[in-house]
Amino acid sequence: MKFTPNSNWVVLPDPTSSETESGIILDETTIRARAKSNVLKVLAVGAQCHFVKVGDTAVIDPRSEAIQLTIEDQDCLLISEHQIIGVE
Repeated sequence: MKFTPNSNWVVLPDPTSSETESGIILDETTIRARAKSNVLKVLAVGAQCHFVKVGDTAVIDPRSEAIQLTIEDQDCLLISEHQIIGVE
């Protein structure tokens, strides 16, 4: 991903997206199951992120609010680094 967020923002894939990165269209049951997931791969990080890096698998606080946006034709979530509980 070429996009780089400012400050301590982190870009994650939107688990409620109805299509995978490879173009596979998902059924409603799969979308609902994915929406409950709070373990997501980090796609991009801002320059002030100290805890996570691109490619990490992050565990997100399930109560977190995120900004939904589309970057490079991919549905994404934008969250602050402090909303990440830990990384794998």
